Amino acid sequence: MDSRVAVASLGGTITMTGSGAVSPTLGARDLVGGLEVGEIATLATIPGASLTFTTLLETFDWASARVAEGASGVVIVQGTDTLEETAYFFDCLWPHDEPLVVTGAMRHPGLPGPDGPANLAAAVSVAGAPNSRGRGALLVLNDSVHAARWVRKTHSSLPNAFEAFPGPLGLVVEGAPQYFHPAHRLPALPRPLDVPVVPLVEATVDDDGSLLDWLDVRGVVVAASGVGHVSAGMAEAISRARFPVVVASRTGAGTTFRDTYGFVGSESDLIARGVVMAGWLCPRKARVLLRLALGSTQPVGDVFAARGSVF
Repeated sequence: MDSRVAVASLGGTITMTGSGAVSPTLGARDLVGGLEVGEIATLATIPGASLTFTTLLETFDWASARVAEGASGVVIVQGTDTLEETAYFFDCLWPHDEPLVVTGAMRHPGLPGPDGPANLAAAVSVAGAPNSRGRGALLVLNDSVHAARWVRKTHSSLPNAFEAFPGPLGLVVEGAPQYFHPAHRLPALPRPLDVPVVPLVEATVDDDGSLLDWLDVRGVVVAASGVGHVSAGMAEAISRARFPVVVASRTGAGTTFRDTYGFVGSESDLIARGVVMAGWLCPRKARVLLRLALGSTQPVGDVFAARGSVF
């Protein structure tokens, strides 16, 4: 273990206790136990579903300050319900070579075989390892090391709930990360001054898109079917929208297309209407990126063109 790894807790299942239904109560120092780490902080004690971008920006600032003070890496502990989104949030903004690792638990401490201690130990080892440098934000659970951009929660309760469509970046073996790919990352986005609200709307069968007409927002992500398809009614509603619309695939894997289909509501039709396609980003990560893009000075289309493709 690296005594220069800083650890912060935001709450989540890993911190939950109770005689019946559990709730978050434990702090970061309770979780660390005998692990050899650096600075320890409890920044929040809430479930993952209650995290806000304000809390995440405060956490980002705390983590950046620890690196500036000499930390070799940072571990953020939180609830797994939103872990794939927050990992990507940090990855988009993290400018340092030192890794930021997020982790949590699928089984709370009162259950047989709680996975929190093992996940935290693995995350600390990843955060302090020299071969983790230059990889941005990473998600570590179940001895798998995932790129924040690709990982998704694919099961509601199993310990191996987190998977990535191209596979993990590496595995934690005998207490140290072993990577299958060289380090590669995109330049960090600037820290936004504000992060506007962006709803995520799923396109479904017999959907006329009228919900978009009621929205007073700065942007919307539409989780579309297949490679980025919506109904003719939804396509017309998108044309009426007075804000940027990003279209992502709701399927769970694969990319949006650009010019294979030509019917009304197809990907090429939507692009002609001014839609930004999310590429390989899932709808939830597209929403994170759109909020960050709208809070910056960069054009939304440029941000997604750089981050929605394979690299």
